[in-house]
Amino acid sequence: MTFAKTIALTAVAALTAGSAFAMNPEVGGAKMYEDKNIIENAVNSADHTTLVAAVKAAGLVETLSGEGPFTVFAPTNAAFAALPAGTVETLLKPENKAQLTKILTCHVVAADAMSAVINQMIEDDNGTHPVQTVGGCVFTAEKLGNNIVMRDENGGTATVTIADVDQSNGVIHVIDGVLLPKM
Repeated sequence: MTFAKTIALTAVAALTAGSAFAMNPEVGGAKMYEDKNIIENAVNSADHTTLVAAVKAAGLVETLSGEGPFTVFAPTNAAFAALPAGTVETLLKPENKAQLTKILTCHVVAADAMSAVINQMIEDDNGTHPVQTVGGCVFTAEKLGNNIVMRDENGGTATVTIADVDQSNGVIHVIDGVLLPKM
């Protein structure tokens, strides 16, 4: 084999290996595509049907399909189910659209913040980092072991269970709790 062929094969192998590491994790049993936006991917996740219904009820589909960049801390169906009985149903009513919108936009940051960036901000700020959300909430990012934990304005927490789901207009971090603003 010639030197040029060896270099070319090595380059192809390196590119293939690199792209294998760059693949998005599956979320809710669905592939997440980097060339699709947050909404286009979220609607395919079986674990996010409640979140998608809430985004539709709040009228945020167009916004979260927009250019961004956005970082979305996306609560699972189980996270919504852990709220007091009747909470989700009440929030989905048209008369509660403002409150639902506030809650949802407090899960969105106007930046493309991958977990490495969040971890660095936490480290730079001596263990906690304030996170300003689109909804006007200030949550706190901190580390618990190897996990990023978000603390809401009421002291509730949500752990990032799947990080760095790259989107064409930002990133999704799946969380196991619903973050609530002070009301």
